[in-house]
Amino acid sequence: MNCMSGSCPLKQAGSSGSAFLSNHILKRLDGSGVLLDLHRACLYLMTEKGPLMTATSDIDDDAVSKLVDNYQTRTYRRVILLLAAIALLSFTVVIDIMTGPASLSFADVLAVIFNPSDASVQHKVIVWDLRLPIALMAVCVGAMLGVAGAEMQTILNNPLADPFTLGLSSAASFGAALAITLQWSLIPGAGAFFVTGNAFAMAMVTSLALYAFTRLRGVTPEAMILVGIAMLFTFNALLALLQYGASELELAQIIFWQLGSLARASWGKVLTCVIVLAIVVPYFMSRSWALTALRMGEEKAASLGMNVSFLRLTVLAGVSLLAAVAVSFVGAVAFVGLVGPHIARIIVGEDQRGFLPFSALAGALIMSGTSIASKAITPGVIYPIGMITSLIGIPFFISLILSQRQRHWQ
Repeated sequence: MNCMSGSCPLKQAGSSGSAFLSNHILKRLDGSGVLLDLHRACLYLMTEKGPLMTATSDIDDDAVSKLVDNYQTRTYRRVILLLAAIALLSFTVVIDIMTGPASLSFADVLAVIFNPSDASVQHKVIVWDLRLPIALMAVCVGAMLGVAGAEMQTILNNPLADPFTLGLSSAASFGAALAITLQWSLIPGAGAFFVTGNAFAMAMVTSLALYAFTRLRGVTPEAMILVGIAMLFTFNALLALLQYGASELELAQIIFWQLGSLARASWGKVLTCVIVLAIVVPYFMSRSWALTALRMGEEKAASLGMNVSFLRLTVLAGVSLLAAVAVSFVGAVAFVGLVGPHIARIIVGEDQRGFLPFSALAGALIMSGTSIASKAITPGVIYPIGMITSLIGIPFFISLILSQRQRHWQ
């Protein structure tokens, strides 16, 4: 959609701008709802740059009104769905806090959270010291993995991309294992954060390797998945090598990474996740228009004045940070970054202004539900969350591979 080069469809429409708006833009908007800003940019260039103004001189007011109404309806619908998702997530968090050996009612949990001074010491310890950090950690980690998967799929133009399937989670786990077993710090001066720093460094190196591979000619999305699987098995083999020579304590810590668990959640870790989300997500949202344009193709995004290479590198850095912190705290959790974005895409489409927050909420809902299931399957036993997310994600992953329609992706 290069307006400056004369290939903008609005400019080519000339005096038939009304027909173009009614037959082309509205048809595309009805399918995805993501092109309004791109066409708005074209309209701006045509109305503000002098010679391009003639293309819009005959645009029909009814077509414009219909376009605006369509856009506003989609915006209102997106806001309502967003509020509904937040309400559902809040409900699942309370259910997560209720679930466990010590039975607490819905009213008891709300009373302890909002009026702790009147609660018993036992209830305050159960809610504030034990269960609430775990419930909030599930929400934060799910949001981080959901956002990471959404942006990985966007910048790689690959519907099967997520931190797990492309090997980032395994790479981060291997980096953490280096710190646990060999005490190696890949980032000098990391201090107490050298485990998380190692996880981030390995995830970033893997991301850069994936990015370099995407620059090769003839690379297909299927080939990218194969490369990711190759990296996954490579890092799993290296993890096995470290496990073989590890002590019992070190081996237990490495197993923790591989299975995934919320048991070690704490308020400090929750705060760290919130800070990371507060840094990365606003940046992604500030680049939402550019990321939406990138979904239409690298050449079209570049024609709109975007530095595609820099955008991909910065987004990869953010994705690596999200995946590394999540894995460093709860271990390797599979498929949340794959399933969450696809749920969001089905609901709100590709517009990053809705797609990104819904991916975060979908990932948070999946992890919160997984936390509930891990405690509810067998009373008194807490199952690793990685096992449950894999059982959920594998059928979804297979259905994506076998599906021929790809309606929501294309």
